[in-house]
Amino acid sequence: MALTSKGNRRVLKKAQPHLSTGRFYFALLIVVLVFGSLVARAAYIQVVEPERLIFEGDRRSLRADTTTVQRGSIMDRNGRELAVSVPVQTVWADPQRVHEGHGLDNRERWLALAEVFRTDADSLMAKVADPNRRFVYLERKVTPGVAEFVRQLGIPGVYLKTESRRFYPAGEIAAHVVGFTDIDGLGIEGLEAIYNQVLTGVPGERLYRKDAAGRVVEEISVTAAQQPQQLTLSIDQRLQALAYAEVKKAVRYHQATSGSAVILDITTGEVLAMVNSPSYNPNNRADAQPHRLRNRAITDAYEPGSTVKPLAVIAALEHGVIKPNQVIDTSPGWLRIGGRRVSDPKNRGPLTITEILETSSNVGTAKIALQTGIDNMLDTYAAVGFGNDTGVAMLGESFGVLQGRQRWSDFEVATLSYGYGLTVTTLQLAQMYAIIGNGGVRYPLTIQRREGTPVGEQVISKETADTVLAMLESVVANGSGERARVRGYRVAGKTGTTRKAVAGGYGDEYVTLFAGVAPVSNPRLAVVVTINEPSGDEYYGSQVSAPVFAEIVGDALRMLNIPPDHLQDTQLKAAGWVDVPEFLRARSN
Repeated sequence: MALTSKGNRRVLKKAQPHLSTGRFYFALLIVVLVFGSLVARAAYIQVVEPERLIFEGDRRSLRADTTTVQRGSIMDRNGRELAVSVPVQTVWADPQRVHEGHGLDNRERWLALAEVFRTDADSLMAKVADPNRRFVYLERKVTPGVAEFVRQLGIPGVYLKTESRRFYPAGEIAAHVVGFTDIDGLGIEGLEAIYNQVLTGVPGERLYRKDAAGRVVEEISVTAAQQPQQLTLSIDQRLQALAYAEVKKAVRYHQATSGSAVILDITTGEVLAMVNSPSYNPNNRADAQPHRLRNRAITDAYEPGSTVKPLAVIAALEHGVIKPNQVIDTSPGWLRIGGRRVSDPKNRGPLTITEILETSSNVGTAKIALQTGIDNMLDTYAAVGFGNDTGVAMLGESFGVLQGRQRWSDFEVATLSYGYGLTVTTLQLAQMYAIIGNGGVRYPLTIQRREGTPVGEQVISKETADTVLAMLESVVANGSGERARVRGYRVAGKTGTTRKAVAGGYGDEYVTLFAGVAPVSNPRLAVVVTINEPSGDEYYGSQVSAPVFAEIVGDALRMLNIPPDHLQDTQLKAAGWVDVPEFLRARSN
């Protein structure tokens, strides 16, 4: 028995434990699946769709700082600021932080905040009512005093940040030219809108990575800011203020609907002043009505009336139809054309070409136009820029209307010669007179300061332009434009009065104009004054617009230090003596 038990123990020791084949492969499969899934997941994350985790990682570690770029300034030709950006504070809130800091518990502070913002406390608190929001504006671009008050209130979750606010030092004087920006600093009117990209610039950016402790561990990129450009205009702020004051005064005195004035530099084609009344304050547009925002000097086209009579004379002279000293019989003071009547206020009999312009004779001008022909008339009108843009490239500029149809009646040709049947803007009319003053050379107009003399186009012969300029000087000295005289200077110009068109004909409202050039000896300025719908007994261009022209031109010539060219017209004064006798003044005329 003992031997048997010992033998069994030896057999048991020699027996080895083992797994079945199925269990082995099952275990191996589990291991392969586990490691395979890990590899597949890693491959999916790293190769197929890494963006989400990269985004999550960057969101926790990447930071970006921007460099604020102020909007470019707009300056006048002498460096005076017309639009400038200044740093201001904006009040914003993080609703989540407001709720975490129990910022809504103290209602008195919100009442005080609402009072300085001039709003309702409940509506202000409603902006931060949602704790899931992280950003909300409470008030944009507040004054420094309000910003300091907000800082002292110390409401949890309410912060200040620096923004830029546009400020217009000239106010309503240059509003129609400069325009304005919206709350975010984007130009929406005037030159602010046209040159928005030039004035905006591009902010700089610094991109870096921080660790959990807030330390910078990697500098990724630095993008330098692109500074905006400064826009320098051809506008002279002194002349702009002068013209605006005179037009505004005339509009108020004559109880007119509106008024406009343009001053051009004849020698360069630059716009020195462009004003309209009524205007608006671009620094506070809360009460600005839509009709005040319109730059009427370039948007409103009207029939120019007698101010274009010199063009009929120019067309006739250019095509050899008349001679400068020719006499035209205007008797009996009226002319019947195609069953319709063209008339003068009275029978003036035979008139020279100069006298036709001096007396603004419709009959004389109509006879000249009928001899010239419609094709020659239209060519001359188009040559001085009617029916086309002036080159200033300003927002809302109208081209006016210059019809180019094939058939014209004789009556239509006659009325075209004295300013009916076409429309022009104040700026287009100023360009026409600048061409006459420049010896027939047309320069494209510009609202930006121009360096040097531009390349011009000879659209009228110098001889004809000089001849008509002399005739227009006689209009001011001896004719209907005598109220446009400027003491000490020779002035050339022409009055205009047109009835406004209504449905079915013409109404009882008038547009009064005066367009002219000074000084005649060396023309420098072309000025046009338009007063729309004056009330009262005075509604002729010689009564309403001519005196405004004289005030603007006289002060403008002195501001620009342009020497007088008509010294015998000046009044000499000495201590204890009054002005020289009236006969000297009459002699100078």
